[in-house]
Amino acid sequence: MISLANVFRIKIAATLLLWCAPLMLAPGFLLTALGLPEQENYMFIRLLGWAYLSLCVGYWFGLNEALAGRYAPGPVWVGILSNGGACAYLLYFGLTGTWSSWGFLMQATFWFSIVATALLALGLNTHRVRHARSVTQPV
Repeated sequence: MISLANVFRIKIAATLLLWCAPLMLAPGFLLTALGLPEQENYMFIRLLGWAYLSLCVGYWFGLNEALAGRYAPGPVWVGILSNGGACAYLLYFGLTGTWSSWGFLMQATFWFSIVATALLALGLNTHRVRHARSVTQPV
């Protein structure tokens, strides 16, 4: 089983590389070239990038706790909710064809994100359950 620290590491790296940096920093023409529909302005796209960055700050605190051998319930629950919800929404919009006309790279990123968010939510939930069992087990 993958350690809680590694779950946080993977989540932070994937979020920064696939979501934060592109949404916050890529010029609009590049986002459009990658397959995202053209926007009148990219205000909400930029805000979403910042929101993902703020999640990474929370995961960073969770990573530090896990590296110190402690369980971090806040970041674990945030990760379960964030990744589980993102997976459900992405899967719904993917299955209904919302991005079927978008560029290949953008479609691949979204389908990959469905798998990644599902695995991250499951991994975090597994650690949550394992921790709950260890707390209720007599020593």
